[in-house]
Amino acid sequence: MGLWNTIAQAISEATGQPFELAGQQGVGGGCINEAARLEGTDGRRYFVKLNRADRLDMFQAEFEGLAELAAPQALHVPQPVAVGSDGGRAYLVMEYVDLAGRGSGAALGEGLAALHRTTRARFGWHRDNTIGSTPQINTECDDWVAFWRRHRLGFQLDLAARRGYGGRLQRLGAELLERLPALFSDYRPIPSLLHGDLWGGNWGTDTAGRPVIFDPAVYYGDREADLAMTELFGGFGADFYAAYQAAWPLDPGYRTRKTLYNLYHILNHLNLFGGGYGAQAEQMMQQLLAELR
Repeated sequence: MGLWNTIAQAISEATGQPFELAGQQGVGGGCINEAARLEGTDGRRYFVKLNRADRLDMFQAEFEGLAELAAPQALHVPQPVAVGSDGGRAYLVMEYVDLAGRGSGAALGEGLAALHRTTRARFGWHRDNTIGSTPQINTECDDWVAFWRRHRLGFQLDLAARRGYGGRLQRLGAELLERLPALFSDYRPIPSLLHGDLWGGNWGTDTAGRPVIFDPAVYYGDREADLAMTELFGGFGADFYAAYQAAWPLDPGYRTRKTLYNLYHILNHLNLFGGGYGAQAEQMMQQLLAELR
């Protein structure tokens, strides 16, 4: 039948409207997946991610994550359409969104605060997913410190050890994991719906001027974790932070805890790419431990 015909049929079944493919065009920008824009003879367009068939579970988790983020209608999220595999290839189909660069950071800040007000009883999520191409464990937990210790920092440190990153990194990591509760002595986060991978490359503005978020690593956790990642690589202006603070002010302890939350992503970058991320992770752990001594 062919992969593109299979995808066209999946779109037809998911939408209840026959979809006849007029053509497809490769889209750049991703480092994990291939991507394409599909156009039907009726003018409908869809965005498709492709990878090996053994990555189907990753796409299924992203499909559910997009639906989870879209449900509160706090921000524009590409609507997931279909997910499946054919001929050794996995695919994820979603709404195609025309992006028009970066618009109002204030609208994004307000929308993100509204998204974070979507809460659940427990931290985690009903399924695991990925952060980049690394597994992200989301086993539900009542205790945020225990969740972060085991399923975020502990998981990345264990992975780093298996990849040969030992010594000082592991010694500092073990001490930080032991002292972790002290960073939450007077702060009790609630399980907010998080994008989970909110760096500057995962948002934009559509042609109607609405902020759009995509490529999530969804779970329910401390909203500070999303805010922290926005500061890690840049891409968010002062208007974004002012609007978020106006909508839902952050606890003063965020200034310290943001380093803790970004440590997770730096350790993940170490595990994915190596290089200088190990030294950066050690520096961040030293900074946190200095606050606790």
